[in-house]
Amino acid sequence: MNEKASTPPATGSHAFGLNPDQQLMLDEADKFSRKELYPLAKRMDDEEWWPTDVFSRIGEQGYFGITVPEEYGGVGLDFFTSGLICQAMGRWNYALALSWIAHENLCLNNIYRNANEDLRRKYLPDLCSGKAVGALGLTEPGAGSDALGSMRTTAKRDGGHYVLNGRKIYITNGPIADTLLVYAKTAPERGAHGISAFIVQKDYPGFQVAQKLIKMGFRGSQTAELVFDNCRVPAENLVGEENQGVAVVMSGLDLERAVISPICVGMAERALQLSIEYAKTREQFNKPLASFQMIQSKIADMYVWVETMKTFCYRGLAEGNDLEVGGGGRGQYHALSAASIMYTANTLNLVLNEALQIHGGFGYMWEAEINRLYRGIKLLEIGAGTTEVRKLIISRELLG
Repeated sequence: MNEKASTPPATGSHAFGLNPDQQLMLDEADKFSRKELYPLAKRMDDEEWWPTDVFSRIGEQGYFGITVPEEYGGVGLDFFTSGLICQAMGRWNYALALSWIAHENLCLNNIYRNANEDLRRKYLPDLCSGKAVGALGLTEPGAGSDALGSMRTTAKRDGGHYVLNGRKIYITNGPIADTLLVYAKTAPERGAHGISAFIVQKDYPGFQVAQKLIKMGFRGSQTAELVFDNCRVPAENLVGEENQGVAVVMSGLDLERAVISPICVGMAERALQLSIEYAKTREQFNKPLASFQMIQSKIADMYVWVETMKTFCYRGLAEGNDLEVGGGGRGQYHALSAASIMYTANTLNLVLNEALQIHGGFGYMWEAEINRLYRGIKLLEIGAGTTEVRKLIISRELLG
């Protein structure tokens, strides 16, 4: 993916799928992910292990900084393309795909969209190359779905620094991050409208990883609780204007939801592939499973679900191309991005449930790949806003 490719709008027969350039991008990312990332998946899941060189390898391939211009070390393509890369990674190593999103979308793309020129030139090149690992610090203990209103982390100006105090939890890439985009209240009395965004480096005094968290699924993707204890952050690391961080948050959350949908699609595609292979090779009553009409019915349902997931996912990605800076958190795209992740996550649940049923007792065993996929579904119904929060977003936009 070292050559720049164009992504013209979908028309005609491509209106509900991918045009040739987009299909080529997906195919190339699939080849890379299958060769380089798939062999890591089992150990990552078994041991909560992180391969320390994997981000540099992804960066060398040109799969970071997709939406960032070349002058900052990026590739200069669009948001839709980043979703295709995520889809391919989701097929072969969904834990790495999630870590990729936290780095590429939540941290890197947010910095590019919202930071000033000095911060862009300071931080984007290492993030684009994979030399530095990025993360986002938003969720706090006791402040999950109400991440903004219940935020307790504060940032007080002290001369040439802001002093941060508070805790963040469930932070993807937290244990391994070098560069973090962190939200804190600079005017607590203003509630959600008193939040600011800061770039924090892991070596800043007062910052520490409190604990690495062990998960049910997405186990290789590193997750942590972070502590800020009089953490001194240079004032020039303020991203955007003071007390204007809510616009950064909401725009970032809408794009996050849209780009998590491709993980669901990739996982569903892989589950369907595994189920077809298993049904063809596994015999019962001296016949392959695929010869039984009940199994054929399940395969047909799974195929339909996967194809409808793609259509909704691709629409959310395509419309994300046009989201203006600070434009999230309201309007049609706010509802669409929530609907996209809600539908793909809920439908992935259906796909994986049938896939595990086809695999039977073998699928229930920990070492089965379909077992690893199945354990990943619940996070996708919780992260980036629970299913219930997604319904609230959609209904509020429709009802006014």
